[in-house]
Amino acid sequence: MKAKTRETVIAWWMVLPALLVISVIAFFPLFKTFYDSFFEFGLRPDIEKKFVGFKNYIDLFHDDRFLDALKTTIIFTVVSVALETVFGLLIAIIVNQPFKFRGAVRAAMLIPWAIPTAISSQMWKWMFNDQGGIVTKFLEKLNIIEPGFPILGSPKTALWAIIAVDVWKTTPFMALLILAGLQLIPEELYEAARIDGANLLQRFTKITLPMLSSTIAVALIFRTLDALRVFDVVFIMTRGSVGTETLAVYNRVLLMDRAFTGAWFGYGSALSVIIFLLISIFAIIYIKSLKLKLD
Repeated sequence: MKAKTRETVIAWWMVLPALLVISVIAFFPLFKTFYDSFFEFGLRPDIEKKFVGFKNYIDLFHDDRFLDALKTTIIFTVVSVALETVFGLLIAIIVNQPFKFRGAVRAAMLIPWAIPTAISSQMWKWMFNDQGGIVTKFLEKLNIIEPGFPILGSPKTALWAIIAVDVWKTTPFMALLILAGLQLIPEELYEAARIDGANLLQRFTKITLPMLSSTIAVALIFRTLDALRVFDVVFIMTRGSVGTETLAVYNRVLLMDRAFTGAWFGYGSALSVIIFLLISIFAIIYIKSLKLKLD
């Protein structure tokens, strides 16, 4: 056996345990979800499991609640990821500059991201309380809202409040990734641009952004895939009411609440498949755009 072939065989044997573990904890549940989505059944023993083919998928796209959740999920993803990218880029540029206590500032900016989502969501829920919440009182003082206005209880403001909380929590993550990319840009490029007379805006558009394009693309992949399956911040702050229900929150209703009362488990499995396909589509788009940038 050639040395190269032997090394390949050894390499496959070394990764085999990891592949087996991934197959058990990831691929099998995924296959089981696909399989269950073609059936109509619940978790009660008296409900008979029936094969229904693509009926669950057809019913989903005639389900107004599903369509509203899909719309909410896309709005949440697009707006929150866009704001987090812009703010993360600005913060990364600022903390990349030399100034006193820069290390302390970099550590402090990660605090919102380090706080568990369940805790931060509950904290913000209290601050948005219509009776004594500090954010509500502040907005009242600025005459932006009426006294006692329920920010988390109004369809006009609830989703935007949740987006604001998500931006506050996740922007540090984007800033951290972009900062890592900034530190890989050679300072000599900026020095040469200064000598050639390039101003700050020109250096940003001609050097910083092109050099950061791959880093930003990777950050967008991670953040978008996470936003598309958002659950905790929405469920804790509004329970999915007043127009804030996302696909993951609706899926929880189907798989946890209705599955014990009726034949909804297969329907919930179909919704899980839709979420998976939606995430896959976004991932493929990002990866292809990243490949084009690298090429």
